[in-house]
Amino acid sequence: MAIYVVMAPPAGNKAEDAIFVRDSFTWLGFLVAPLWLAWHRMWIEAALTFIVMAILSVAGERLGLEGAGSLLSLLVSLYVGFEGQGLRIASLRRRGWREWGVIEAGNLADAETRHALETGEESEEQPLPRIVPDASQARPPQTGMALGLTHTPGRP
Repeated sequence: MAIYVVMAPPAGNKAEDAIFVRDSFTWLGFLVAPLWLAWHRMWIEAALTFIVMAILSVAGERLGLEGAGSLLSLLVSLYVGFEGQGLRIASLRRRGWREWGVIEAGNLADAETRHALETGEESEEQPLPRIVPDASQARPPQTGMALGLTHTPGRP
């Protein structure tokens, strides 16, 4: 089962426009970190990742440690792979999106179905009418003999 964080759109937008962010390792974020960040409109993070990876590669080459520069760039890619979805959620929060909740589902379609069912219940929920007993419509108490094991006050 996968865990999805549901991000609700800013005020005024429909709940159907919610974004489901799977809380897991992102392989594309690991393989092509700056491009993955740019694809999800995290421009500052994409630029910083590109600059840091370039500086690490150039520094490793200039110092004659090509392997060390590549390994440090790999660490940056690993960071984006592990924390990419968290960065995406933080970016959405900065843009006014709010966290609706967390859904555990087998795949994205199941998560969307569960979200639709949850939001559908909230919109259809109406307060129950208050029931006040009316004494005039109540049955009168029975004073006669009853069948069964009943207790009659004053009798043994």
